[in-house]
Amino acid sequence: MISPPLWKASAHATKQEAHDIAAAFELGSEPQALLIHEEPFEDRATVEALYVAQPDGALLERLAGRQVHVALLPDVDWIKLSQEGLPPVRAGRFFVYGAHDAGMVPAGVVPIRIEAGLAFGTGHHETTALCLSVLSDLAKRRRYANVLDLGCGTGLLAIGAAKLWRRTVTASDIDPVAVAVARENAAANGEAPLIRSLAADGLAHPALTASAPYDLIVANILAGPLTRLARDIAAATAPGGTVVLSGLLKWQENLVTSFYRPQGLVLRSARRAGSWTALVLEKPGA
Repeated sequence: MISPPLWKASAHATKQEAHDIAAAFELGSEPQALLIHEEPFEDRATVEALYVAQPDGALLERLAGRQVHVALLPDVDWIKLSQEGLPPVRAGRFFVYGAHDAGMVPAGVVPIRIEAGLAFGTGHHETTALCLSVLSDLAKRRRYANVLDLGCGTGLLAIGAAKLWRRTVTASDIDPVAVAVARENAAANGEAPLIRSLAADGLAHPALTASAPYDLIVANILAGPLTRLARDIAAATAPGGTVVLSGLLKWQENLVTSFYRPQGLVLRSARRAGSWTALVLEKPGA
C-alpha cells in the first residue's frame, strides 16, 4: 500500500490563541487531523493540521491572523516512526499497544494492538483515549447490539466496541485507505468476523442506511463535520440510543450541542482531557 502525500500547516501562538487558530485551520480546509501542542511551563503552543491535499496557505494566514507554515511531509512512513517511540495507552479497561510493546500487556485489561499504518487513531490523541474511556464506562451500564463507528480511522474504537459487546460493529470512513487499515487491524485483533468496514461519505451509503437505527454511534471526527452530520446522526440513532461525539475542542462544546439539541438528542455528560472533549448524548425513547 502506497502512502498518500500529507501536507502539514502549523502556526505558533499563546495557549489561549491556539484554540482560535485550530478553528481557523478547520474552517479554511478540512484537515485529516488537528493537534495542539502546549508547552507545559510556558504560555506557548503550536497548532498543526494535516491535509491530504495542499491547503491554501494564504487563506489560512488570513483566517488565523498570523504566519502559517505549510510543508509537504517527507515521503517516509512518518506514522510508523512516531508510533515506535510512543508508549502504550491505558484508557478505561483498554490497553492499546504496538508490536514493540507486545510483552507489556498487563492482566485484567482489554488489549488492542494497533500497528503503524496510513490512518489516524492510535489511542495516543486525547480524543481517542476519551472515546475509549467513555466506551469502557458505557459497558458497565448496558449492552449495545448495533454499533456504528463513524469516521473509524484505524478502526480502534470499532475494535474496542466489538471486544466489549461481542456484537457486529459497522466501521465507516470517507477515506478508503483508512477502511483498509481498519480491516487489517480488525483481523490482527481477532475481530474481523464482527467488524464490517466500508468507505462512505457521512451516512449517505445504502449499507449504513440498511443497518440503521443504531443504538450506539461513535463519531470521533472534527467539529465541522459533526455539525453538518447532526441531522443524519440523530436520524440514524435508535430511540434510547447513545451518541458519542469527539474530535472537538472544549470551547466548541456549545457549538456542537446546539446542532444536536434541536434534533432531539440530550447531552448526558462531557469528558475532557487537555484542550479536547468527548460528548455523550442520548436520544429519549425506549
